[in-house]
This record gives sequence, structure tokens and C-alpha cells, in this order.
Amino acid sequence: MLLLLADYLTNLDSGFRVLHYLTFRAILGVLTALTISFIIGPIMIEKLTRRKIGQSVRDDGPQSHFSKSGTPTMGGTMILLSVAISTLLCADLSNRYIWVVLLVTLAHGVIGFIDDYKKVLLGNSDGLSAKAKYLGQSVVALSAAVYLYKTAQVGAETQYIVPFFKNVSLNLGWGYIVVTYFVIVGSSNAVNLTDGLDGLAIMPTVMIAAALAIFAYLSGHANFAQYLQIPHIPRSGELVVFCAALVGSGLGFLWFNAYPAMVFMGDVGALALGAALGIVAVLVRQEVVLVIMGGIFVVETISVIIQVGSYKTRKKRVFLMAPIHHHYELKGWPEPRIIVRFWIISVILVLIGLATLKLR
Repeated sequence: MLLLLADYLTNLDSGFRVLHYLTFRAILGVLTALTISFIIGPIMIEKLTRRKIGQSVRDDGPQSHFSKSGTPTMGGTMILLSVAISTLLCADLSNRYIWVVLLVTLAHGVIGFIDDYKKVLLGNSDGLSAKAKYLGQSVVALSAAVYLYKTAQVGAETQYIVPFFKNVSLNLGWGYIVVTYFVIVGSSNAVNLTDGLDGLAIMPTVMIAAALAIFAYLSGHANFAQYLQIPHIPRSGELVVFCAALVGSGLGFLWFNAYPAMVFMGDVGALALGAALGIVAVLVRQEVVLVIMGGIFVVETISVIIQVGSYKTRKKRVFLMAPIHHHYELKGWPEPRIIVRFWIISVILVLIGLATLKLR
């Protein structure tokens, strides 16, 4: 929308040409999403509190969480609104990548919303069944994967890139659909599992989104892509605006979600944010780098797999409780210490991911 306005205003004064610049629109995207979050945040929290849409706490969880019972949840709708509005205002809406990432993100948000709705408003503690949730994620992920494969315009769009190596890539063919599916679904569920402490999931998400914005900008620029030996994906640079909106909305949500949290994002936010990171990583061909930068999400997921597998096969638990952040809680670590240390680890992992741009 902003580009349409820019075309009109540029005819009146050439100074408005700045509105066409990708970097300017990205900065505007961050500020717009942040402002929207600050405006609707207090309103949403007040309405959620008044309607008693609060978090229910597991009886077998850490005792420190009992005080969180009743804290407003489903705050992820705030994130989705600010991301959607900011992206629609600042991005080039003729770019197919923008619509793919928006639709994948919002569709996962709908799945999470249904799950939260059943848990909180209908009193169904199980929420959406695991099979139904996975089916919904699968339909969305496969639809996006097939569409991207069928509309791929250059070979680089479907290559599998191995970081740290200049010329190591694999033409996936139909395998691209499989990889895309697992990246989107896996990332979505990984962020959802990590979202267990105040601000724990949102800050790594913000950092990874900012790093993916850099990858998107470089991949969309032919000269930079050639110099850095990364795939050149025409028009992928526009994803910078979407990533910027994620950063702004994430920071805006963190304002209210920082310890002690005034609101939780719920599945509506966690599933959507994970899917957003996954689809952007796929589009800029950095799936492996996403695994590196999202190491916290990966470890949280693996801890659950190990715990469940060990209990089913040996009737023994490896961790005091899974995901692993609860293990450290039960070991006596204060919640803020766990959160900040996980953030620090995420900073390191994101920097390692960015280093792959030069270490080739």
C-alpha cells in the first residue's frame, strides 16, 4: 500500500522516492509493528483479563508457575495483527513471497487460536488434539511447499545449500517439497515447545528474524549474493520487510511478556512465529542455518523426544522435566536466570549463523 502512495507522491515531489527504498520500508516496518503492539497491547490485555481468558497451569509443573495461573493468554493475536498490518502497509504486495509467508504465518495462527480457544474458553484441557493440530500444520506446509516448487523460476530456489562450503549444494527436485514441509512444521512445533517461560521464546525469535532479514537482503541482491557465494533468489529481498515486522511485533510483545509476564502468547503466537521463521528460511535457502541459529528451539525439542522415548522404553526419565527449561527450574535455577542465559546462547548461535556468510 505504501508503494502505491509513494508512486503518487513522487509525482509531486521527488523526495518521496525514499519510500521505494527497501531499507527505509524495513525500518518503517519495525517501527509500525512496534507502535501497533504498544497501542493494542494494553487494550488486548485488559479485555483478556476482563473475560478471564487466562493461562491454566499444569498440576505436575514447577511450583513457581502456580502464581501464573490466570495470566491472560492468546496474546499472540497481538503479534499477528501487528505483523500483518505492518507487512501489508510497507511491503510490495505484488511480490508472491510476501503472500506466501503471510498466509503460512496466519494459517498457523488460526490453528493455534483454535487450540487456545478450546483450552481456555471451552474448558477442554487437551485443546485441539495432536492429530488435528498436526493435520492442519501439514496441510498448510504442504500447500506452501507444492506452490513454491511449481512456481520456482530459477534453479537456486530449489537447491539445498550446505553452509561453510562454497560449492556444496544439492538440486532437490521433488525433495524440495519434503524439506520445506519438515522445516515449516518442525520450526512451528519447536517454538511452541520453547514457549514455557516469560519471554523465553520471543527474544530468540526476534534475533533469528533479524538475521534472516540480512540473509533475505543479500540473497535478493545479485552482486552481494555472487560475492558471498550464496543463492541469488530474485525478489527475495522483499522478505526483509516481513522479517522487520516480525522484529517490531516481537519486541512490542516482549514489552508485556517480560518477566513477570502480563500476557502469554499461547499457541496462536508460538505456532505462527515458528512457521514464519521456517518459511522465510526456506525461501532464502538457509534451512541448515536456521537449525544453527535456532539451536535453543532444537535442544528444547530434542529434550522432549528423549524424555518421552526414555520413559516409554525404559520407564525412566532423563530430565527432571521436559522441555529442558523446566529441568533447570526444578534444579533450582531462578526463572530470569534461565531466560537470560538461553538468550545469551541464542545471540551466540545467531552470530555463528551469520558467520556462514563469509566462512565458505
